[in-house]
Amino acid sequence: MVRPSQAFNKTLSRAFCLSTAVVFFGFSNSAWALFSDDEARKAILDLRKSLATTQLELQSQIDKLKTENAQLRGKVEVLEKQGEDISSSQKTYYQDLDTRLGNFEPRTETIEGVSGTVEPSEKKAYEDALKVFQSGSLKKAGEGFSAFVVKYPQSPYLPLALYWGGNSKYANKDYAGAISQLQSLIKKYPDHPRVPAAMVTLGNSQLESGNKAAAKKTFSEIIAKYPDTEAAKDANQINAAIK
Repeated sequence: MVRPSQAFNKTLSRAFCLSTAVVFFGFSNSAWALFSDDEARKAILDLRKSLATTQLELQSQIDKLKTENAQLRGKVEVLEKQGEDISSSQKTYYQDLDTRLGNFEPRTETIEGVSGTVEPSEKKAYEDALKVFQSGSLKKAGEGFSAFVVKYPQSPYLPLALYWGGNSKYANKDYAGAISQLQSLIKKYPDHPRVPAAMVTLGNSQLESGNKAAAKKTFSEIIAKYPDTEAAKDANQINAAIK
């Protein structure tokens, strides 16, 4: 079987012979005698046919290369997407790992202006006691906060534990316990934002336990130190009602 390239070479050779003869011999009858009209026409047609075949082959090869290039580009895009997915997955994994490790490591935290190192178990103990208080189990909540105060005396949660513990005991009518915890809060953290409200509960605890003089003194201090607060308004009303 003759390949298209071989046919093309053969036809081109014939055409070359024809053109050479024309140039060499001039446009004489003897030159044209080398090829009949039919042969010349056939040589030209064969040449055109070979050129067309060659063009088709080239176009086919170009189309094939385009297809292969598109396939390679698609594979590259898939690989790039897979790389992005892997990178994102690794980032999420390490972030999750850091979070898990953080749950077991101490952290420095600032709680309502008080800074300190907080152990994971310490934070959980405070939050558990607060949840009990919010559920209405005041006696149990008071016990939870008291246990926290003993176990974590340097905790940045300590002022809040004393505050909520004092309120729990007051609501449970343990006035002595409430007075003890609230006075501890006021003494250790005089500038804490919970102090004005803590002093109101302290004054009420003193009043309920029968110590009116101490209660009036506490309410007067609130009015003098925190005149523009809700605590001062409450202290004024209670003081006015004390006989």
